[in-house]
Amino acid sequence: MADAFRLDGKTVVLTGAAGVIGTQVVLAFVEAGARVCAIDRNPALLKQKLGPEHGSLMHCAADVSSKEALLRARKKLESKWGTADALVNNAAARSLNYFEPFETLDVAEWNEVMAVNLTGAMLACQVFGSAMADRGRGSIVNTLSVYGIVGPDQRIYEGSLHLGKPVNSPAVYGASKAGLWGLTRYLATYWGKRGVRVNAVSTGAVSNGQSEEFVRNYSSQVPLGRMAEADDVAAAMRYLASDASKHVTGHNLVVDGGRTAW
Repeated sequence: MADAFRLDGKTVVLTGAAGVIGTQVVLAFVEAGARVCAIDRNPALLKQKLGPEHGSLMHCAADVSSKEALLRARKKLESKWGTADALVNNAAARSLNYFEPFETLDVAEWNEVMAVNLTGAMLACQVFGSAMADRGRGSIVNTLSVYGIVGPDQRIYEGSLHLGKPVNSPAVYGASKAGLWGLTRYLATYWGKRGVRVNAVSTGAVSNGQSEEFVRNYSSQVPLGRMAEADDVAAAMRYLASDASKHVTGHNLVVDGGRTAW
């Protein structure tokens, strides 16, 4: 049974690969035996975070909001490793005024975030998921957030600043993640008979150099008493990408230390 959690011989496409979670997922998946096509729109950051390409790692510079860019990435992947066995939709965006109060957020910035967080995931599913469905097997894992299933408690952000401005949990973030959960369930039923499983991982706050006050405020709302680490999320994604979850689809695996249990 332990071998079912391995990813030996599997090819995985990961978007948002240069981010905090993405970097850890690449390392965890390669360690588990996978070949990873790491997609990010910043090629310099890919190399900085992941190092050079090697036998189990391919860099692909692509903006997930562009279907043409994703098609080019698929062509590069398939020319070397063939059709992907798994897709992890992890790319997420922040607009320039991401933390602007809801009342004054410009619709252009709303659309900018949605284009990556939700539409980008849809496009990646079209490009890579359809190839899996044609072959008759595959796994898709979408990165969600607890703020896609519950509303944020804005009090935990009090006193936190970003570029001198107050930090909050923006409406566009929660809305995009809730939408991605809807897409997850749709595709789980749509592609189920064609052998493609589609699941999600909803994360709580992940440790990334936040202020001491934020860490204290947030951790006080978590039964396990701490924020998530990136490897907590990577382990959940590895499970859903592996054969250990071969009868799991349409599921949202919540990795939040029990926060939404209260």
